[in-house]
Parts: sequence; structure tokens; C-alpha cells
Amino acid sequence: MALNVAIQMDPVEAIDINADSTFRIAIEAQARGHSLFYYTPDKLAFEDGRVTARGWPLELRREVGNHYTLGEEQVVDLADMDVVWLRQDPPFDMGYITTTHLLEMIGGKTLVVNDPFWVRNSPEKLLVLRFPDLTPPTTIARDLQTLKEFKHKHGDIILKPLYGNGGAGVFRLDPNDRNLSSLHELFTGINNEPLIAQKFLPDVSNGDKRVILVDGEPVGAINRVPQAGETRSNMHVGGRPEKIALSDRDREICAAIGPVLREKGQIFVGIDVIGDYLTEINVTSPTGIQELERFDGTNVAQLLWEAIEAKL
Repeated sequence: MALNVAIQMDPVEAIDINADSTFRIAIEAQARGHSLFYYTPDKLAFEDGRVTARGWPLELRREVGNHYTLGEEQVVDLADMDVVWLRQDPPFDMGYITTTHLLEMIGGKTLVVNDPFWVRNSPEKLLVLRFPDLTPPTTIARDLQTLKEFKHKHGDIILKPLYGNGGAGVFRLDPNDRNLSSLHELFTGINNEPLIAQKFLPDVSNGDKRVILVDGEPVGAINRVPQAGETRSNMHVGGRPEKIALSDRDREICAAIGPVLREKGQIFVGIDVIGDYLTEINVTSPTGIQELERFDGTNVAQLLWEAIEAKL
């Protein structure tokens, strides 16, 4: 089954070919005989009743410094594609949200991965609220008094932007910290969004586990261990990936959320688990599949394409 595949992603020239999940997905597509078309989010448009993208036919190679070749620039009607991958990184801002509205318009003709309607309506830090039995104590608020009461109740908390990513803007406020008001002033001066606060989980020192799900089923995990003296374990800020197996608790969490993800067309998902708690459900641009493949040989890209091909 040879497919025409469009990939909406960040600039291809800047990716790390040994870590980027989109690169691995696209390389696997090539190996399966699929044709690739690449464009960046700013090249997406609506014109004359069509959702179009200005981009390039793409060929990839696993050669550092020489990993891609672009064909002639062209404008394509995305409804003529078999698959469109929504793969640019957050921030989950109005630009990102607009792309989901446009891509939703081709959903009847083209398989968009992940389903843009539910990407828009299931942000990483909000979808978890549907599963309070699996998550640590959490509040989402812009009101300073509400945040103060949450901190007074739980003592040691994590405070972060609701729509942030990659560990940016994440603060730990321990029982002796006096910076909540200052941080609230800082964040609310930047935008009109609420903040999210969660009870601090000491188990993060042992790692923040990224569990990968394909069409609602767990296929493996990596552990991300923070640097000494650091709370954040994100690989973007120096977290160290390690090999780890799925635990019984991980499987219990996946059994609870998997059917919801499958129902909402979220084929590629990465959840974050600290200790026994689910902290995020990442549907916008999950990462970690290259590390997982190196650690235990699980070819997640192959599993993703098998799931997609089965749906088509």
C-alpha cells in the first residue's frame, strides 16, 4: 500500500536525526514505499474552498549534516493526500489551534494523525483531568488566592504554564518558598492563561517515565532522569533517558486511558508517569521513540504505520 503522506512539522534542516521522532516516522514511511511531502505550519492555507500547503517533496537519509533532499516547491491540496501528520512542536498557542481547525476540514477525505479536533480539545495538561484517580492533586487557576490555598494545603508543589512544553517555566515551590506571588505576577503579565499547580512528587528523583501508546495500546517506555539538583526531567533541559520496563501500574493507567485515546483518534501518544501517578497525556507532538528503539528494539514507527495502514 503506497501512500501519499504530508508532514506538517518544524523546519527539517534543524532536527536532530538521532532523537527526533518525526524523522524516525518519516524514514519508516519511506522504507514502506510511501511518498513524503513536507511543509511548515506557516505554509498551511485555506483558499478557494481548499486546505492547501506550500512545500516540497521530501527524501530523508540517516546522514548527519546531509539528512534531507527537497524537490521543487509546489502547492498541494491536502485533501488529495492519504495521510497528514500534525507534528510541529508546541507551544499550544492560537497559531497551533488554527492549524487544527484547518486540518479538521479535510478529515473526511484524509487521515490526519493525530485527529486535529481532539488534539485541540485534549491539551496535555487538561486531558488528564478526566482521570482524577490516576493523577496527583492538581489545580488549574489564574486566581492567586486559589493557588495560595492549594500551596498551603499541599506544602510542596510544582507550578507551571498550562500550555507550556519542554520543561520551560516549571518551578518547584517547597514549603519554605516565598515566590508564589512573584511568579504569579510574572506569568499573568505575559498572557491571560491560567496556571497549573500539582503536588510535588518526590519520586521524580527516580525519573519521569514516558510511556508510548499506539492507538491506545502501550508499546514501551523510557525513563527520563533529572540532572543532579534539577526538578525537571525533560530531555530538552538535560534529562537523561534510561531503559525501563512497563510496570503493572503503567499498564493499569494505560488500560484506563487507552480506550479514550483510541476513540478520539489519538494514534501516537506519550504519557508521563511519576511513581504511581499520571501527570500528562501528550498528544500534540510526542517524542521518545528513537530512545525506546535503541533501548529494547521496539520499532514504534513500524507499529504506528501498521496502525495507520489498517485504518485506511
